[in-house]
Amino acid sequence: MNGRKTGFLILALVAVILAGCMPSQRELRMEKDLGEMKRRLAQNEKGLMAVQQSHEAGDRFKQLARQQADLQAGIDAVRVRIQKINGRMEELVQRENQLDQKLSLLQKDLGMKVASLEGRVEKLESRPAPKPAVQPAPEESPHALYERGLDLIRKKGDFTEGQQVLRDFLKRYPNDKLAVNAMYWIGEADYGEKKYEEAILQFQDVIQKYGHHPKVAAALLKQGLAFHALGDDQNARPILQKLIDTFPKSEEAKKAKTYLQEWKGKK
Repeated sequence: MNGRKTGFLILALVAVILAGCMPSQRELRMEKDLGEMKRRLAQNEKGLMAVQQSHEAGDRFKQLARQQADLQAGIDAVRVRIQKINGRMEELVQRENQLDQKLSLLQKDLGMKVASLEGRVEKLESRPAPKPAVQPAPEESPHALYERGLDLIRKKGDFTEGQQVLRDFLKRYPNDKLAVNAMYWIGEADYGEKKYEEAILQFQDVIQKYGHHPKVAAALLKQGLAFHALGDDQNARPILQKLIDTFPKSEEAKKAKTYLQEWKGKK
């Protein structure tokens, strides 16, 4: 009996020992859950690394996209500048063509004017020489001869006879101080008879020979008016402007300004 009890006790003791050494079902489940968590953690770490790498690639892509956008903007700006340059070049070519056309027209117009002036000169040269001047009395002085010719033109309106007397004065006394006046009044006589071409040539002789003499201002004024009378304001205007520039304080310059103002806007 006692042996049986002893055997049961031993078996019970062995069962307890074995029960203490073997893991329980709960412990096994916990270990399984722990393993599953470790696996999921590892997967999450991999996923996190992939996401991080994806973000870095995205940032790099964005940077490249910005660079590409900047490059495209630069290309577009260059294209715009090229278009502007091409437009400017076309405009310059067009303006050059217009200038060429204007130059051609001016050359043609100048050629016509030169031909017209040559025709006038030939016409003047073909006219018969004036009658010989009346011989003055031997005692007549240079001043008296000049005054006689001037009176014929200014007071008596005998332009032809007055011109003859003044031409005789110039022939006899070319270096007299009144010679410039005599040349001028010969032109005035032509102007008075509306021989504007001859007046222009006569006044030009005064201008060329006496330069800055005060009487040249009057010659310039009447030469400009003669061109205007012929309907040639393209020559009349610069002549009056030359008078204003050369003799700005003269009475003739004041008159020239008045004429230019009146002609302003007229063709």
